[in-house]
Amino acid sequence: MICLVLTVFANLFPAARGGAHERTFVAVKPDGVQRRLVGEVVRRLERKGFQLVALKLVQAPEELLREHYAELRQRPFFGRLLQYMRSGPVVAMVWQGLDVVRASRALIGATDPADAPPGTIRGDFCVEIGKNVVHGSDSVDSARREIALWFRADELLCWEDSAGHWLYE
Repeated sequence: MICLVLTVFANLFPAARGGAHERTFVAVKPDGVQRRLVGEVVRRLERKGFQLVALKLVQAPEELLREHYAELRQRPFFGRLLQYMRSGPVVAMVWQGLDVVRASRALIGATDPADAPPGTIRGDFCVEIGKNVVHGSDSVDSARREIALWFRADELLCWEDSAGHWLYE
């Protein structure tokens, strides 16, 4: 309960957190799960210094995916996207840290793997835009919406990261 109150307080008053600490949603898509890249995605986010606060393996229901990708529903590829995301399990995660939305997007790389530089997840492991291994929230507002879609509040853990003092001033 204390953690929930602190999380709400930190979201309402960012300066109280000492800067732009935030949370983001990251999902390893079915192709990433099938290719055994879950550990690689987790490793890269952990090595950056971000804190994992929720993780689950799910077979995403169509209703959830329709809501998650609602802004793309008018696009010609929407049906293929839903089919792809329902084709296997997804590993849904919530990560926390300083500017985690922006920084995790940089680690993931451009949506189109042809535009993703080497060293990014998509630059290293993807060939085609339709199979791009991982999703990451593109803004703080998107992250809040996506986290709420995929996780209940009681599934988000608060724990003291003992490495924090080695990462933040």
